Amino acid sequence: MRSGTARDGAARGRLRARPGAAPEEPAPAPGLHPIGSGQRRDGLLRVPDGAGDAAVPLVVMLHGAGGDAAGALRLIEAAVPPGALLLVPESRGPTWDVIMGSYGPDVGFLDAALGAVFRRHRVDARRVALAGFSDGASYALSLALGNGDLFTHAFGFSPGFIAPAEQVGKPDFFVSHGVADEVLPIDACSRRLVPRLREAGYAVRYCEFPGGHSVPGELAAEAMEMLAEG
Repeated sequence: MRSGTARDGAARGRLRARPGAAPEEPAPAPGLHPIGSGQRRDGLLRVPDGAGDAAVPLVVMLHGAGGDAAGALRLIEAAVPPGALLLVPESRGPTWDVIMGSYGPDVGFLDAALGAVFRRHRVDARRVALAGFSDGASYALSLALGNGDLFTHAFGFSPGFIAPAEQVGKPDFFVSHGVADEVLPIDACSRRLVPRLREAGYAVRYCEFPGGHSVPGELAAEAMEMLAEG
């Protein structure tokens, strides 16, 4: 059972898990593993080859509405640096909690998944990215704004909005959007939210592309380059 403090934090969109100085538990072998929550909707963790004592980057990727971990993995896997951990959780419902009304169960689930990663792997606290596509992009940008003391970077591929419960820290942002997007039209979405982020003092790299509701591979790779830049 989660403590009242943890529940209160989840309701405010706050994550408590943090990278440690050294792993506390054995790490799984390189490869793709289920998160292992025991729930119907779970997620995946990709452990890179050669992950040992050195601290490695972590990328968390969030799927769109009605999506799952396998679909989100296909969108981003090729762009993620070979030596990085990749965590792909699934929402508790058809989409992420705040999009359905308020923060809560998805924050708690992600917090638990991150805690397990941090107990088993040495993660570079200077390179922790939260990414997402569509509804997952809206959720990633919103959570990153409220958890900039954990996430150093936030990558939003075709986001619809931002809804932080509070603003903490100053992560760097990457946002991309297709000019022909008919699902989340660019004028009502990124062309509004990117100026808001910049006006609030955040560094934002923004790319428009001549396509629809998608994640072009070259733009996913450009976002990931920000991790190498620090």
